[in-house]
Amino acid sequence: MKRKLEGQTAIVTGASSGIGAGVAKALAAEGAAVVINHSSSADKAAAVLDEIKKAGGKGIVVKADVSNEADVQAMFKETYKQFGTVDILVNNAGLQKDAKFHDMTLDEWNRVIAINLTGQFLCAREAIKEFLRRGVVPERSKAAGKIICMSSVHEVIPWAGHANYAASKGGIMMLMKTIAQEYAPQKIRVNSIGPGAIRTPINHAAWQTPESYNQLLKLIPQKRIGEAEDIGGAAVWLASDDSDYVNGITLFVDGGMLLYPGFEDNG
Repeated sequence: MKRKLEGQTAIVTGASSGIGAGVAKALAAEGAAVVINHSSSADKAAAVLDEIKKAGGKGIVVKADVSNEADVQAMFKETYKQFGTVDILVNNAGLQKDAKFHDMTLDEWNRVIAINLTGQFLCAREAIKEFLRRGVVPERSKAAGKIICMSSVHEVIPWAGHANYAASKGGIMMLMKTIAQEYAPQKIRVNSIGPGAIRTPINHAAWQTPESYNQLLKLIPQKRIGEAEDIGGAAVWLASDDSDYVNGITLFVDGGMLLYPGFEDNG
């Protein structure tokens, strides 16, 4: 049986660990050639690629700072050199620099917005240029191209002490919806995934001890922390023709975190 993404090429930003690595592996398992992007973790990115290749997949590693326009353009150029085109962009690169709002520095604000939001703008812009140039190739996909923006439950849920991060995710929501609306007539699909609590290095402090883990579970009706594979499965679906009529949505993968768990015992 033909795999869902056979013959397609995907760029996954921030793919050297965590959610990005999980998504890259999931896309590769469904037949996509994967560009594993990193900014400063060459060894980890190489390990992800090695795992993909051992499983029969293919890909390359490309270093690029997604907040740097020249780096982004060079990454796409290298993708075209190796694979001819790109079909899927997963805008995953992101970081946190947490602080109480009154203590937050301009550098902490700017760095998070630059990577989390401006980086998604720069990568999506390059991808859309290529999708418009190439158009639909029916044997590859019903869509001219697919963009998946990695957002968060914090595009909806305020998060004290994380104003820069929450603002970036709210911005991603409107960026995604706006470009989805603008390019739907050209058969370009743009959606987001909104992870809840996922077991990754970025939130290690939230689950590293039994006490912190049990406290975290109070926020999750499903009573388990998410895994990178949960996000990978959602990404495969949004990148495949199975979701061809899905455009401009955030698919929350959160174990029910948005269901107001404080009310699960009648408030």
